[in-house]
Amino acid sequence: MTAPSTFGLSSEARNLHWLLTNLVEEVPGILSVAVVSSDGLLLLSSDPEHNDAARQVRAERRSGPRGSAADLATIVSGVGSLTVGAARLMDFGGVKHTMVAMDEGSLFVMSISDGSLLGVHGSADCDMSVVAYHMALFVGRAGHVLTPELRSELRKSLESESTGSAR
Repeated sequence: MTAPSTFGLSSEARNLHWLLTNLVEEVPGILSVAVVSSDGLLLLSSDPEHNDAARQVRAERRSGPRGSAADLATIVSGVGSLTVGAARLMDFGGVKHTMVAMDEGSLFVMSISDGSLLGVHGSADCDMSVVAYHMALFVGRAGHVLTPELRSELRKSLESESTGSAR
């Protein structure tokens, strides 16, 4: 996880960390995960450096995504914004999920609540239906607890973690 220690966090924040860790560890092919607020700020992420599948993909390819949580959050926010705009123009209602299949990987974006998004970077050989199913489980479990107060707590936790690591 981006914030390796959940010491001092509320039970809801610790639960979200656990859910995210479980998603990455239990679903084959997931390389990294980010939870992004409606304003595009990273709230929670997996640490791709601790993910064996992500390390193996990067070792095989010398170019491509750096895998940083901030990069994934930016991409997820942009894709989310683009699809929301498209849905408004088409007058088809809200966006539930988006999938981008590429030659060497996949990107999944799913709405959580209040404009928050769950983004998953998957390997080329991941089972897209399994990833989407587990993302839906995460959203179902996390959506009701991702309150404005919890989003604020998660942001502060990431800010303090990045401030602490910069020293």
